[in-house]
Amino acid sequence: MEERVSCNSVGKSIGLAWGLVLSSALLFCTAPPASGEQISPVATMNPDSALAVAMSKIEGAPLRLQEAIDAALQGGSTAARAAAAALAAARGAHRRESGAFDPELFLNGARGKDHQPTTSAFAGANVLETKRTAGTGGARVKLPFGTDIEASLDASRTETNSKFSVVNPQYDANGRIALRQPLLKGLGPGTGSESKATKREAEAAMARYDDVILGVEALVEQTYWDLYAAERDLAVGRLIRDQAKALATQSQVRARSGLVGPNDPANARVFLAEQEQAVLDREEELDQTSDRLAALIGRRPAGGLPRYHPVDDPPAQFEIQPEDSVVAHALRENRELRAKERDWAAAKARTRGAAWNRFPTLDFVGSLGGRGLSGRGRTVVPFPGDTLTSTMNGNFGDAWSQATQRDFPTWTAGLEFSFPLFLREGRGEYDRLRAESDQAAQDYEAARRSLEDDVRSAHRALVRAGRRFEAAQDGADAAREQVRIGVLQYNSGRTTAFELVRLGADLAAAQQRYSQALVHTAKAASALRFLTSGAYPAKVSNGGSSKP
Repeated sequence: MEERVSCNSVGKSIGLAWGLVLSSALLFCTAPPASGEQISPVATMNPDSALAVAMSKIEGAPLRLQEAIDAALQGGSTAARAAAAALAAARGAHRRESGAFDPELFLNGARGKDHQPTTSAFAGANVLETKRTAGTGGARVKLPFGTDIEASLDASRTETNSKFSVVNPQYDANGRIALRQPLLKGLGPGTGSESKATKREAEAAMARYDDVILGVEALVEQTYWDLYAAERDLAVGRLIRDQAKALATQSQVRARSGLVGPNDPANARVFLAEQEQAVLDREEELDQTSDRLAALIGRRPAGGLPRYHPVDDPPAQFEIQPEDSVVAHALRENRELRAKERDWAAAKARTRGAAWNRFPTLDFVGSLGGRGLSGRGRTVVPFPGDTLTSTMNGNFGDAWSQATQRDFPTWTAGLEFSFPLFLREGRGEYDRLRAESDQAAQDYEAARRSLEDDVRSAHRALVRAGRRFEAAQDGADAAREQVRIGVLQYNSGRTTAFELVRLGADLAAAQQRYSQALVHTAKAASALRFLTSGAYPAKVSNGGSSKP
């Protein structure tokens, strides 16, 4: 049965928890003033307003999550462009291999003239002149199971000056259908395996392209949430730094009044110095995260601003399905796993081809055709008183008709056999491809196991989202209560500024953990959506930004 993660109810308490964290920080300057000292104006502000003020001081170009994703997919991501190029290359390879089975038309022609001196009285001329026009045309095709078929027509027209030629000009035609069928090497997969393999590789490239697109979306989204958390951390860090300044000033006033010893101002200055460094660290982290996001989407913030400013908040809730159901869906839909499976299929196709090509060559060859002869007959006198007359009177069409109707049929049939000694070339290639197929099978199994582990981890992160938020909120509440009690004890003289500083450090750590909890679930959901190829979990909008 489906359920919904309790992020929705916890999400409603986000503002409250941040208020508790900030109000804890503000307590640093709520101790009773000494010697007419005025309370810091920041201390009198509402915590949410204080956060709004602090965040408004952070410069950045506004950027929505979908805008960042669109920019990355529209050319900003080098990974997406490389995947598109790999897909085009794989499709080109498959088109090349498939083209080997495309029908082919062929045509050639030639015209020549030959002058041959003769010494024979039967040549018909002292210099025998022969003009010949010849041409060949037809079509051939290789079928995926190895069969070669060729249909052709040879035609020629011959003219001569020999007085003994009874047909001049003479038209010859020879039509033929030839067949070559491998019986061992080259049969079936031995010829078509490469086309099948490249088809599987093109499918793998397509799956990897889809996977890269989903991966780019997931990486941009996760980096966006990192930027979201880094900006909030910086805002709260600056507030705590400001309160540390107030505490340092107040402790000095109290030390001059004799209410505390000289150790308290020193401790307050140490804490202030640590918070100053923490703010610098968080500024660097924010800039680095923004730079990383800019590199992913392929553009820098507009208007000369130093960084991006995230506008959207993490989604408020996610739908939870049974873990095994999500795993099964990922194993069925994950694009990278499908690519591994297609790689394995390509390796198996090549192995099947090599299994046939390790054998000797044994081909059946045969042909079926007909001949035709026509021309213009004439009467010749080879010897005095002897006359030869031909009744032939036709043209090339007559010769063509005789050839196609097989008035003068021809046929051939036979076998061709070739046996390379030891057969090492074919057997070695088969062994290599079989090993590659086994390797591809193990790659697929490793990817399947890794995917299942990643899906279960991301799913459990969603399931635990509610408790994670509750724990982060409890930590913020506890830190606030510790600081409140510490301030009371400090005011009554029962504790020192050192202890209050330690409590302030705990408060800073608590707000960092809260920021991490705030985006941890959104990043886990993004990872799970990537692992399930975009199908789960469905993103539930929170209606836009709720940021003050």
